[in-house]
Amino acid sequence: MSLQSEAPLSNKRRWWVLAIVALTQLVVVLDGTIVNIALPEAQADLGLTDVERQWVVTAYALAFGALLLLGGRIADYWGRKRSFIVGMIGFGIASAYGGLIGTGVELIVARGLQGVFAALMAPAALAILTTTFPSGRERNTAFAVFGSVAGAGAAVGLVLGGVLTEFFSWRWCLLVNVPVVLIAMVAAIYLLRESKAEGDNKYDFLGTVLVALGLGSLVYGFTLAEHGWDSLSAWAFLGAGAVLLALFFYSQARVAQPLLPLRVIANRVRGGSLLLQMVSGSVMIGMMLYLTFHLQIVLGFSPLLAGLASLPMTIVISIVAPIATMLLPRIGPKVLMVVGPLISAAGMVWLSGLSSTGNYWTEILPGLVLLGVGMAMLFVPMQNLALLGVEPHDAGAASAANTAAMQIGGSIGLGIYTALYTAGSATGTGLDAFVSGYSAVFIGTAVALLIGSIIAATFIRGSKEELMPMSNTPEKALHLG
Repeated sequence: MSLQSEAPLSNKRRWWVLAIVALTQLVVVLDGTIVNIALPEAQADLGLTDVERQWVVTAYALAFGALLLLGGRIADYWGRKRSFIVGMIGFGIASAYGGLIGTGVELIVARGLQGVFAALMAPAALAILTTTFPSGRERNTAFAVFGSVAGAGAAVGLVLGGVLTEFFSWRWCLLVNVPVVLIAMVAAIYLLRESKAEGDNKYDFLGTVLVALGLGSLVYGFTLAEHGWDSLSAWAFLGAGAVLLALFFYSQARVAQPLLPLRVIANRVRGGSLLLQMVSGSVMIGMMLYLTFHLQIVLGFSPLLAGLASLPMTIVISIVAPIATMLLPRIGPKVLMVVGPLISAAGMVWLSGLSSTGNYWTEILPGLVLLGVGMAMLFVPMQNLALLGVEPHDAGAASAANTAAMQIGGSIGLGIYTALYTAGSATGTGLDAFVSGYSAVFIGTAVALLIGSIIAATFIRGSKEELMPMSNTPEKALHLG
């Protein structure tokens, strides 16, 4: 039975549903960065190589991004509440396993398993949000909260990771998920209603294999490229990834029940928003990782102090997001989505001027403030537009594509930024080598944000009324494609 056939949820209960979904998003995004700040200690404890260290981050993002589309379709067909709860349980078990392991390989496996179950949990949660708030001002508010949590989650992960690593152990960066999962799961059982798509529902396993192998080849190719762009293996994996993804999109136009219905991304506004998700994912994951390294390795900050040093961005996002939400119906989403990345790019350029003997207050803090302002402006409308006018039948698939775009962007971006870091660090010696590498990464993220601004200017077309209809129905958004 679909959600639309039941009596609407009470207003109070809907906001509790938002709280559950926001908590889920916080856990998913937070786990992309919470381990970052613990990596130096985990590397020393488990004897990880530098390549294995990167894969602790990449394994989660890659498994998550590659399986999200399948997770979205499972949520649509099997039931969104059921998928959400099962994903929660699996995520909690994988987190407990990761906190108790004894080798680096096991840690990478645990992170991959976290990504697998997050790929089931996250699209179900966002689909629940989409059907709970189908239209109107409350939808804008709900997605503004969701987007702000997504933006702030990365920095919250660094702070929490710093506290846990400083006073307990790096293992608690994984174990902390267990009580959070239990609370969210119990709340979900009592508050959520089951909903799923109607009709003949078949899973596109060929599409799943093609997109998973394609994304895996791309990310691995970028990982190999960190040792030099003259690597034949790197180009072979990059080429194979491109071919597999082309075959994936070719297949989606020809199967009866596609993993990603092309109608979801064919809409110009939705497609542009998904591209912006990729850009923002690459920036947040890449910037946070290398900023953490700079704070701890170059400036000598403790894990706790490094986490707190990243907190200003979160504070700025929490301040600017409500302002952006109020401006949204007045100026429309396009202005925010064009200007926001430009402000963030200025912040990254500022950060690129760091030095081995520099001062946090002058070299890093201003950049974080600018980054927070710009990302808040982008996050508030971006999540909403990525799901504008989606048919209820495709809610899970569209939600999965939305989340997958950020994770895939993070995975590919991390590979590119690691290659930039390797090239940049080769120009210096000692701590200056690290700084040169980090500076190259921050310039790379600034370029990505400029591209994001161009994407917004090109793809986000239509009047305020078209982009923010009081009833976000497919009929009202159809002509924007």
